Amino acid sequence: MSLWEDTIQGGASWSLILRRGNMLRLEDTEGGANLAALFFNWESLVERYNMPDTLKGQHIAHLTEGFVLYSDMGRVICSITADSCGWHDPLGGHNDAAAVAAKYGKSTYQEHRNDWYRNTRDNFVEEAMRYGLGLRDIGPNVNFFSKVVVGKDGSMSYVPGNSKPGSYVELRAEMNLLVIMDTGQHPLDPNPAYAPKPVKFSIARAAAVAANDPCRISRPENTRAFINTERFFL
Repeated sequence: MSLWEDTIQGGASWSLILRRGNMLRLEDTEGGANLAALFFNWESLVERYNMPDTLKGQHIAHLTEGFVLYSDMGRVICSITADSCGWHDPLGGHNDAAAVAAKYGKSTYQEHRNDWYRNTRDNFVEEAMRYGLGLRDIGPNVNFFSKVVVGKDGSMSYVPGNSKPGSYVELRAEMNLLVIMDTGQHPLDPNPAYAPKPVKFSIARAAAVAANDPCRISRPENTRAFINTERFFL
């Protein structure tokens, strides 16, 4: 049963506190959405999602069901317990005001009101400031619903059509988290038009983590990270 649900409109941001043992479900209602997300330990905001450790600890270059997100303290922030999309990008980062203006043209609130072109960097900072954080706290993010592949030469390519209408991903919180989200377009999205899509989210109770939980046992590194997390809450 959902405890709370809402929709983040295209190009908008939102933040929330996700308690340990709860689940955050994200749904791409129209298809082709991108949701950039940052994760912080609500008990100590200096601890946050660490992209390099998440990837090297699990020997991966993308995220999907069965994988977890690591913090920079070797703990599990959250687990991906269900995923109908199959690929989420941890590499591509997010856009800023200069990139949006260069790609889509200049747009201001004074001139275009709620139809003005917003950017993820400024949206992230605006949400972060509500919790005493700022620009220096904006690090690598996860881009849910987006697929980016890396060539042998190190080049990154965006794959259009990765997420279909109704695609969803479910994240189980293993710590008390501050989650900051934004629905701006992926910086590598080749669409020349400014057309960010909405994402629906809901929060529900998650089942307890069993000893044989797939996310826990998929990698030896994950098992150790879960133990580190459990010790944090002793």
